[in-house]
Amino acid sequence: MCDLDGCGTHNDMPPIVVAETDRRAFLIGAASLPLAAILFHPELAAASAARTEAVTFGEAGSGFLAVPEKAPAGALVLIHEWWGLNDQIKAVAREFADAGYLALAVDLYGGKVATSAEEAMAAMKAVDPAKATATLVAAVDYLRGHEKGNGKVGTVGWCFGGGWSLNASIATPVDATVVYYGNVARKADDLGKLAGPVLGHFGTLDQNIDKEMVSGFEAEMEKAGKTASLTVNWYEANHAFANPTGARYDAEDAKLAWDRTLAFFGEHLSA
Repeated sequence: MCDLDGCGTHNDMPPIVVAETDRRAFLIGAASLPLAAILFHPELAAASAARTEAVTFGEAGSGFLAVPEKAPAGALVLIHEWWGLNDQIKAVAREFADAGYLALAVDLYGGKVATSAEEAMAAMKAVDPAKATATLVAAVDYLRGHEKGNGKVGTVGWCFGGGWSLNASIATPVDATVVYYGNVARKADDLGKLAGPVLGHFGTLDQNIDKEMVSGFEAEMEKAGKTASLTVNWYEANHAFANPTGARYDAEDAKLAWDRTLAFFGEHLSA
């Protein structure tokens, strides 16, 4: 199930098939695979996640950093879904690094990773908003001053993390913000603090992060004088359509959203 606070997973979706030769080649670093295939298969996600490094920042912040081959590079703060900082999110960080970004997947759960909807809900409700905000502000500061960065930082998150991607960008200036079906119920006074543009990905079938919420968000952005800074994309899809481990995954829309995200960051985070 999916609700306003998070989304669960289902096991009735058709599998994403990876040929054994391709799987072996990927595991030894001799081949690349589509992101969806990596995220769908736990073994492949773990192998990709292993190409990140554990880091600490600020007073108590922690996460996993993926470094691109070329520097200086634009930097990204990734915020996980309600499951916590699992291998899938670390693998996405690695994918961003392979696309040329310094990518930090931040942990807002203190190392906890949920394996059931009940655990995820409990972990999410235990998050201290003030502490989470401080952690994300510290992450942005860390990346802005990183020796591999070019001084520009963006945020991106999914579901629970989508809302926090917007929250982080309100709390501290960033150069670009991407929200995947996250809670965007914020008022103009807060949205006026945004320093950079916002890109949103939303599903028309989502019953919680829905047209009413997003329309309200657009109206508040207009009140804040930020209309020109906002791009909202709608997909004929449901909540969590970009997550290959869930039954609501939509391959075509996930690919389109990913391409739009890369183009957006490419425009706003280049040196």
